[in-house]
Amino acid sequence: MEMTNWLPEHSAALQDLRARGLSYSEIADTINATFNTAYTRYAALSRAQRMGLVGLDRVEPSLPGRLDPPKPSLPKLPGIGRLREGRAELKPDLLRWPKIFAEAVEMPQLRCAAVEPRHLSLLDLKRGDCRYPYGGDADGETVTFCGHPCRPGTSYCPPHFHLGRDPEASARPVLNEAWLQAVGAI
Repeated sequence: MEMTNWLPEHSAALQDLRARGLSYSEIADTINATFNTAYTRYAALSRAQRMGLVGLDRVEPSLPGRLDPPKPSLPKLPGIGRLREGRAELKPDLLRWPKIFAEAVEMPQLRCAAVEPRHLSLLDLKRGDCRYPYGGDADGETVTFCGHPCRPGTSYCPPHFHLGRDPEASARPVLNEAWLQAVGAI
């Protein structure tokens, strides 16, 4: 997936075209023709969602054989030459590029389970064995699994289960009996 950064001119054009009632496909085509970009319909829709413009207020399509309703006239948008001039004036903070960290980041202390793993291979695991992985951090390092008996209803032994779960939240059943009866499971 390619990350795209919408320039303010593109966002303003999107907002104006959406206000005129154009579809997101038509909006993407217009912006692409005006600014020499390659936005898709979905990119225009996603940007509109982030801007809070998305709504289902689109007019229903006409029936086959009937004349389509007239489309609103397309706005006059600035040309590409003006866009390039405007880019030089943009401040770097408006582009919101990802930050690059030059300094070393200190890794947090990882939690460990108080259990000695059996280091079983994937082929050696049996039904009911803990599937908590060990190794594989370095290239070519073998991945093994804990292999201790699992906690009922999970793929992990109790110590590994509590590493990744909040004990209070996991004590509450997700599917209670009333819910299961409502959906016809019991």
